[in-house]
Amino acid sequence: MLQKTDVSTASKFFSSADRILCICHKNPDGDAIGSILGMGLLLEKAYPNKQISMHCVDPAPDTMHFLPRVHSIQREPKLKEGDVIVFLDCAAPGQTAMDKNIPELFDGTHNSICIDHHQGNPNFGTVNFILPDAASTCEIVVQLADDLSWEMDSDIATCLLTGVYTDTGGLLHSNTTSKVYRTVARLLRVGARQQQIVTHVFRTAKLSTLKLWGRVLEKINLTSEGGAISAVTKGDFRATGAHHSELTGAIDYINAVPGMKFSLLLSERGDIVKGSLRTLRDDIDVAKMAGKFQGGGHRKAAGFSLPGSLQPEVRWKVVDSNNPSVPK
Repeated sequence: MLQKTDVSTASKFFSSADRILCICHKNPDGDAIGSILGMGLLLEKAYPNKQISMHCVDPAPDTMHFLPRVHSIQREPKLKEGDVIVFLDCAAPGQTAMDKNIPELFDGTHNSICIDHHQGNPNFGTVNFILPDAASTCEIVVQLADDLSWEMDSDIATCLLTGVYTDTGGLLHSNTTSKVYRTVARLLRVGARQQQIVTHVFRTAKLSTLKLWGRVLEKINLTSEGGAISAVTKGDFRATGAHHSELTGAIDYINAVPGMKFSLLLSERGDIVKGSLRTLRDDIDVAKMAGKFQGGGHRKAAGFSLPGSLQPEVRWKVVDSNNPSVPK
């Protein structure tokens, strides 16, 4: 449920804005791309005389290139007086990777709306729609659009349904609530192209992706703590010709090992090691686990990043790239 006062304030921000800029997190996934496109197109339809732009520091994954207007997403914006900012699927300012280069995005100079579903979001917008119980940010965008009586069409619905589908694993994850099904039904009624989403997101994979996933599965190790862990190095990316975005979805197969409490996938990204955590159990909170490494997320899906590189021993460990003998 969105607060009526916040919805009213957001509406006033939109109406008074000279320009409206939509921004999502770096290394965007389906929910980030779906929500930024869905919100951008909704705003264009609601305010046809205003300039609406969409921004992300990284390009959309190849699997998202079927979405309408995906190639209109720009990199970092150049701010002007009177701009209103909409942050989508960003758990914190740093998730945009714009906080250092464009600090005025976050210092209160511009009115902003933050729409997100990650627990621990610090409410960094002027107005915040943070619903940790929502399965996706796209789900919240649908609710806001309905509360504002905005018109929705097939293209918008397809973008938003993509985010719902990717963050629920095609409606298979445990975060698929009755509200998610109502949101899906709402979007299908408007004309969301469900089969197009299924084909491009779940039934299409490049050869490089399959080769990379093969390495992930080959390296799975089980721990005494009840975890299933795998890792991919820069060498694996080079050998398979895969981009790091092609790892999306691989951890779900690690998480499928019977009897496991949690799964962890480590991957080298330049001088950074990214960790993705998943669990199917109600008594495990992987967000707390990620928090030990300054990460975060949800109870059953979370992540973190650490400076360093991967070094195989009996188990994988993250080490300082400049001093490999010193573990993190």
